[in-house]
Amino acid sequence: MARRGAAALALALGLLAVALARVGAQGAALQAPDYYVQETWSREPYYARPEPEPEPFSPPLPAGTGNGEREPRPPESRPPKTATKPKKAPKRERLAPEAPPPGKNSSRKGVRTKSSEKAASDDHSVPVARDEVREGCPPLGLETLKITDFQLHASTSKRYGLGAHRGRLNIQAGINENDFYDGAWCAGRNDLHQWIEVDARRLTKFTGVITQGRNSLWLSDWVTSYKVMVSNDSHTWVTVKNGSGDMIFEGNSEKEIPVLNELPVPMVARYIRINPRSWFDNGSICMRMEILGCPLPDPNNYYHRRNEMTTTDDLDFKHHNYKEMRQLMKVVNEMCPNITRIYNIGKSHQGLKLYAVEISDHPGEHEVGEPEFHYMAGAHGNEVLGRELMLLLLQFLCQEYLAGNPRIVHLVEETRIHILPSLNPDGYEKAYEGGSELGGWSLGRWTHDGIDINNNFPDLNTLLWEAEDRQNLPRKVPNHYIAIPEWFLSENATVAVETRAVIAWMEKIPFVLGGNLQGGELVVAYPYDMVRSLWKTQEHSPTPDDHVFRWLAYSYASTHRLMTDARRRVCHTEDFQKEDGTVNGASWHTVAGSLNDFSYLHTNCFELSIYVGCDKYPHESELPEEWENNRESLIVFMEQVHRGIKGMVRDAHGKGIPNAIISVEGVNHDIRTASDGDYWRLLNPGEYVVTAKAEGFTSSTKNCMVGYDMGATRCDFTLSKTNLARIREIMEKFGKQPVSLPARRLKLRGRKRRQRGEIGRRLCFGTSRSPGGPGTHAVLGS
Repeated sequence: MARRGAAALALALGLLAVALARVGAQGAALQAPDYYVQETWSREPYYARPEPEPEPFSPPLPAGTGNGEREPRPPESRPPKTATKPKKAPKRERLAPEAPPPGKNSSRKGVRTKSSEKAASDDHSVPVARDEVREGCPPLGLETLKITDFQLHASTSKRYGLGAHRGRLNIQAGINENDFYDGAWCAGRNDLHQWIEVDARRLTKFTGVITQGRNSLWLSDWVTSYKVMVSNDSHTWVTVKNGSGDMIFEGNSEKEIPVLNELPVPMVARYIRINPRSWFDNGSICMRMEILGCPLPDPNNYYHRRNEMTTTDDLDFKHHNYKEMRQLMKVVNEMCPNITRIYNIGKSHQGLKLYAVEISDHPGEHEVGEPEFHYMAGAHGNEVLGRELMLLLLQFLCQEYLAGNPRIVHLVEETRIHILPSLNPDGYEKAYEGGSELGGWSLGRWTHDGIDINNNFPDLNTLLWEAEDRQNLPRKVPNHYIAIPEWFLSENATVAVETRAVIAWMEKIPFVLGGNLQGGELVVAYPYDMVRSLWKTQEHSPTPDDHVFRWLAYSYASTHRLMTDARRRVCHTEDFQKEDGTVNGASWHTVAGSLNDFSYLHTNCFELSIYVGCDKYPHESELPEEWENNRESLIVFMEQVHRGIKGMVRDAHGKGIPNAIISVEGVNHDIRTASDGDYWRLLNPGEYVVTAKAEGFTSSTKNCMVGYDMGATRCDFTLSKTNLARIREIMEKFGKQPVSLPARRLKLRGRKRRQRGEIGRRLCFGTSRSPGGPGTHAVLGS
């Protein structure tokens, strides 16, 4: 049996050597358009660049070493001095086609890396040049869930909710931190024999490890140092060396800031294991992590060939800072000058312009009868996937329009589309400096002055609900166009300049439908976002248009590649499969002053929040796949702006009536016509009784049918002026003041009273025939 095991190991090592030799000998062949192209998502695959042969797998260790050794804990409680404070790395050229280094750079405070030059000189096994060591490998996908729960294993765990499957970078604990959804992997015992490992399911060149502590409101748990081991069979392990001894990597000094440690020499293996050596004195062994590694080409690995995919769209798949975003908008505008226009809606706290791109066959003007749609992203600056999806969508619409794609041509010609990729550019720049994996969960979320834009709009829900609950109302409570409170408009109000810019933008343009892209989850949330019951934090709070909002949310979720997949793992703690990847915002968590609620109650626009990914800031290598996940959904959701009824409200002379109210029987929410008298009312298929009314006009009611085919049903109204309105119009035409009918009635009433009094006096002082004789006598009334 021993000989058989040694022979098997020798055979495995021989096959590995052959495979590694092919990497250098067949660099050109790897560029061929076959399944090798599916091995990585970088624009230029890492194996297409010349590189030295990676360190081969080491032979089995002697008994008594590796994960079974015992070392006293106190000497290892302090991190090595050589890794205390990193020097600021030179800024990488962002336009380079190669895959970026892990986390974009390592200049952020709290991020520690070991010097590559020193590590290479200390390790006597394989000499590796500095540039090759610093070559960036993407994350394996613990945070993005590409690594499944079945690929994570641990020595022990405290309970199920703290199992190995919870040891993912940036995973968030539930509110109660209960048995099912906690914020890290935590070992069942605090000793030096604990470990957590990842099965990459294929030979992988491991280059680095990123760690965090436990996400918890109440507890402080993190690992301060650890060893790294690799294996091909999960039985025999090789520890990463530092010279002649095992290398101790510096861990975390608190629980939220991610810490990167790059391996001194890339290690090729299938399994990687983290063995904690010291931890916070008052805490336990708990950690979250991400592994950096490049999968090696393997023509026999059919598992990954089945599950990986590529995109055929020729787009700029990279992260764009503010300058690059502006440049990309300019390139799109120059490619499609006839259908695009760049404008800004205001400035950020730091003075960065909030750029938007309009896409229309007549950019710069509102076309009568054409609905207006918007996408916006980046309200939270660190949720950058939405921002990049918007930039990709701009490129895609332009390219497909030029290529004559009939679906895109029809969408552009029949819709006025507005795309605002970055609502919080100040926050994004902070997150961008930290980088993809090293930014953490909240760096850059808020504006420069610390405001959460998504919850910074006026609370109109309370105004509406308090008015509805009040008794003996002198008039009917308005259910739309609720005015913004005066305190909110004052200069002293805690309102971000970005929020004011969005409000002015939405008041100026008659948007019909909109989506704001966010990150950290995979779900579409629809209003209301605020609970109606004061004592609850979660409560289903539907709008009068609940059925329409459900359809809009489902139209995006159902066409997304993952949102409605019942087999997918939940991102953090919430399972949204019971509603097919959608959720009522208030039943998830209550938010006062949300963009969705404000948009519904103050404008005509139906707004939804679209959470596009578990990872707020995915690595650049993930962008092509994320684009494929969301591309169809982004287009389908835009097309929903043409569902329902539309039309014109005119007077008898054919002139459009602005601010006319459109009411649907049975739906306690009205909308208003735009300045030209045109309107759009989102409705699900069915027959509706619709009424149009305006001040000074008689109302008009029609039956309007909405079909299942795409395209809004035309439903026009012609209103005639009331008698009073006609009189006023005539009097104003001739320069006279119109007569008030109530005053006229009072005047006529007074005249009649005077006439009756005159008749009475005549009767009293007039003549009467004497009953005693034929003559007449004067009668004196006393």
